[in-house]
Order: sequence, then C-alpha cells, then structure tokens
Amino acid sequence: MVTKRTLAKIGLMAVVFMAVLWLGAPMAMAAEGDAAAADTGSSGLASLGLGIGAGLAVGLAGIGTGLAQAGVGAGGTGTLAEKPELFGRVVALFAIPETIVILGFALGYLMFAKI
Repeated sequence: MVTKRTLAKIGLMAVVFMAVLWLGAPMAMAAEGDAAAADTGSSGLASLGLGIGAGLAVGLAGIGTGLAQAGVGAGGTGTLAEKPELFGRVVALFAIPETIVILGFALGYLMFAKI
C-alpha cells in the first residue's frame, strides 16, 4: 500500500530529477565548443551558473508551491464542508501559491535564454 509519505518522496524525487534535466542542457551546450562561447561573449562557467540558477528557480518554486497548496487545500476542504458559500475565497487562496511556480518558471526561462 502506498502512503502519503511515499507519494511525497516520489514527488520530491521527480522535482529533483526535472531540475537535473534542466541543468543538463546548458552543460551540454557549454561543452559543444569555445567557438560558440566566443561569439556570444559568455564563458562555460557563466553558462553553468545560469543553468544551475534556472534549475533551482524552477525546482524550489515547485516545491514551495506544493507545500503551500497542501496546507491551503486541506484547510479549504474543511472550510467548504462547513460553509459552501466561501467557495470563491477558497479558490482565490488556492490560486495564490500558483503564482510562485509561474514566476519561478519565468525566471528560470529568462536565465536559460541568456545562455
């Protein structure tokens, strides 16, 4: 039987795996050759730093959003069970943490585009 703790660990491993994949592309691009780096003016080390930053921005924003929505979802379910008329407020509170992951993705994309 799969417990909630096991599912949480699997989710965390998936986020870390996606962050590692996000980091792998810039490292592979930096290893292609120094000719491309000389044209753009960025070094391999700068590309590596931008790749790590982009991966951390997306991965940590996803983890933070998941933790925030877990609490809001549990509280919102209890609230709706007692007072269904508060549905709009619960939906608004549930949407607020989503902005964290959207902003993290946008920041990661901007970093990745600079490479």
